[in-house]
Amino acid sequence: MADPPEDRTGLPEDEVEDRLVRLDGLLERLEQATGPVAETAAQAVEALTEVYGTALARMTALIGGLPELASALTRDELVHHLLILHGIHPQPVEERVARVLDDALRAGGGTVELAEITGDVARLRWSGGRGCASSASAVEGAIVDAVLAVAPELRKVEVTPAERPPALIPADSLLRRPAGRIPDRTA
Repeated sequence: MADPPEDRTGLPEDEVEDRLVRLDGLLERLEQATGPVAETAAQAVEALTEVYGTALARMTALIGGLPELASALTRDELVHHLLILHGIHPQPVEERVARVLDDALRAGGGTVELAEITGDVARLRWSGGRGCASSASAVEGAIVDAVLAVAPELRKVEVTPAERPPALIPADSLLRRPAGRIPDRTA
């Protein structure tokens, strides 16, 4: 009987996360280092990053005619972030933001929508669900963080309250007496 096909997807997600954390730590140490060896190491990392970015750009160009494959790549969290990092993500920023806002709606209640993106600033309209102000603030912060994670090319996310629809019957009209007399219908 033939051996099962080899898993070519690489490391499990938790191991990828561990390696990314380790890489961040190493890069922080490298940024703090001084001297010619540190400078050469930083240049080597930059050159390596550019080579990988070029390779990814070529891959995305090759799969451009296969939307299902492009979609599969962007659903992989690690590949998704690398495509964003190199500025070659096939989805426009508006689509990525809309997707994360849809996820936020499912998770937190209320409504949130993309009003506009101008330059590197996204403007959102949000009406929170039920709850106290501190939980609304936490949800708003989580939404901003999620948008910046999928669209790091944005510098800022501004959240404004959504306009509330007018009441069917204005409350002050319930307290006013009607003009004129009400006809007596008992006679």
